[in-house]
Amino acid sequence: MITLKSPREIEEMQKSGAILAGMHIGLRDIIKPGISSWEIEKFALKYYKEHDAIPEQVGFEGYKYATCVSVNDEICHGFPRKNLILKDADLVKVDTVVNYHGAMSDSCWTYVVGKSTPEIDRLMKVTKDALYLGIEQAQVGNRIGDIGAAIQHFTEDENGYGDVREFIGHGIGPTMHESPNVPHYGEAGKGLRLRAGMTITIEPMINIGTWKAEMDDPNGWTARTADGSLSCQYEHTLAITNDGPKILTSQDPERDKKYLLK
Repeated sequence: MITLKSPREIEEMQKSGAILAGMHIGLRDIIKPGISSWEIEKFALKYYKEHDAIPEQVGFEGYKYATCVSVNDEICHGFPRKNLILKDADLVKVDTVVNYHGAMSDSCWTYVVGKSTPEIDRLMKVTKDALYLGIEQAQVGNRIGDIGAAIQHFTEDENGYGDVREFIGHGIGPTMHESPNVPHYGEAGKGLRLRAGMTITIEPMINIGTWKAEMDDPNGWTARTADGSLSCQYEHTLAITNDGPKILTSQDPERDKKYLLK
């Protein structure tokens, strides 16, 4: 079922999103060579507790952690690990969901550890630009396929990367995952028509190589690129409004100026 949110509900989701964004901003000082990926989980738990928020992922279908920390060829759903020590040029994706007094927000951000490489810099830029191309299509009257088509054309046709099919965006609030599904591939003009009051995530996962994923990790959760290539992800929660798409998890008020609630 698709739920349409009132302006008040969207404002509450923005409060949740501000907490989540603040946590991601804080990670910029935490993620560095020599730390374990478990330090990311510890920081998130502490940050959410200090801001009276709940890490909604804990307990979801048996998942145990507040964060997913996926490194290098791990596409998504990597566990934070005490024995995984980060090093220069590791590509770290941190995905997390926040519940603030019943209002949900979901965002993933990618960080490069220490010294980067031109290959990593390009992948990160293309993936983030793809996210914003998708957001621009999230207009009242457009269709779900318009979002996916814009992302797929940019990442695959223009840049030669692999646009992951197995994992997609979704509706959010009042539960963590709900309708509609929001693929990052597809055909323009096809799919559900977008309406004011919808709240969704757009979260392209882009690989340097093939778009195909392998999901045979013994932990039952972590997905990796089928060819071992690097994978990158950026995700925002946004509201569809008559004034255009509004990002509820913004970390960059300057870049996001046109997408912020008044």
